[in-house]
Amino acid sequence: MSAASPSLATPATTAASTLTNRFHTIRQRTELLCRPLLPEDTVVQPMLDVSPPKWHLAHVTWFWETFLLKEHLPGYQVYHPDYAFLFNSYYNSLGSRVNRADRGTISRPALADVYAYRAHVDAHMPQLLALADTLPPAFHEVFELGLQHEQQHQELLATDIKYILSTSPLAPAYLDNSGLEDATRKATNPEAPRATWLPVPGGISRIGYEGNGFCFDNELNSHEVLTTDFEVQNRLVTNGEYLEFIAAGGYQDFRYWLGEGWDLVQTMHWEAPLYWVQKDNGWHRFTHHGLQPVHLAAPVTHVSFYEANAYANWAGARLLTEPEWEVAARHFGATPAGGTFLESNLFDPQPLPADADPTRCHQLLGDAWEWTYSAYHPYPGYSRAAGALGEYNGKFMVNQLVLRGGSCATPVSHIRLTYRNFFHADKRWQFTGIRLAR
Repeated sequence: MSAASPSLATPATTAASTLTNRFHTIRQRTELLCRPLLPEDTVVQPMLDVSPPKWHLAHVTWFWETFLLKEHLPGYQVYHPDYAFLFNSYYNSLGSRVNRADRGTISRPALADVYAYRAHVDAHMPQLLALADTLPPAFHEVFELGLQHEQQHQELLATDIKYILSTSPLAPAYLDNSGLEDATRKATNPEAPRATWLPVPGGISRIGYEGNGFCFDNELNSHEVLTTDFEVQNRLVTNGEYLEFIAAGGYQDFRYWLGEGWDLVQTMHWEAPLYWVQKDNGWHRFTHHGLQPVHLAAPVTHVSFYEANAYANWAGARLLTEPEWEVAARHFGATPAGGTFLESNLFDPQPLPADADPTRCHQLLGDAWEWTYSAYHPYPGYSRAAGALGEYNGKFMVNQLVLRGGSCATPVSHIRLTYRNFFHADKRWQFTGIRLAR
């Protein structure tokens, strides 16, 4: 997932034990995600957007070491002098680094050495946090950013692992299938409840983060937007509905597509969302449980912006803009309750229950990131932070589109109604989905 910088608004200093507990809880979640992998799985990089799990494990550790331990713990010595070169992501101000496309060449250090590196940093962080009450506000801002940064990489781990295993000739499952029917098929109905259109009144509204807690700097500053009356569907588009688009020849009809998208469909020979394969007994899709039949009632995911927009055109609708998405989410009082997040260990968006209230807007937070038809630009009054952390977000504000709402791979404590994710229009390896508007 693309990243962003911390805001200047941060919580008041809490007890060192609370900070330590939060730190270890999030660090343990990262290692838990990698536990089902073989060492050989952790060094694979099948495409540019995907980083090897071993690199993720080391990079988030390098972040803690570089921005907190080196800066604030007296006498701290870096674990290894080469790790800054190997595990820096894109911070030009911190020196040279391995090219992003070459992270799969980092066969050394061994995975065991990376875990030793994590253990070293994890052992020193409580020493630093014991000094928390004496440290400046900037420390607390960067500490919170470090937690949020590691949670971003947890989502990336979940999606990168899926892509890595999908490219193996054996298509191995990340998780076994014990209890799969109970765990991942909450709804027994083969079809989702009929989608309803819900009105959202237009007018002048405020969007953007307002509060005293943490947010990324791309959520600032809150500002007024003008929207006209519109309607939004009360749930995400399902696999069954998207299958109708496929069956109707949607991937063969240029009329539904933007020019760049149509060129991409023909060049890449797209015929369905990423991970879908057609077998004798129908469509299947690769999941964290291996190859499974497409669940018609579940939200469709792993579609690019081009595919989402083409589907909307075919359906006689459109995608929401970013301001409309936040206005609608505020209007319907969106909360994480009922959404599917990383902590569920399902790693797939879930069908809406058959008895879901048709007058409420569901799945706004969790399950699948929703493409908006809005470019990723700074909000009015945005200014890039000074120093290396200023590279965290601002330099990416071009040629990308905004997605909202989080996904089944997003930690629940990481998402907010104002959270702005962003990707290029062709990206499909994240849990990206579709909500219609008109």
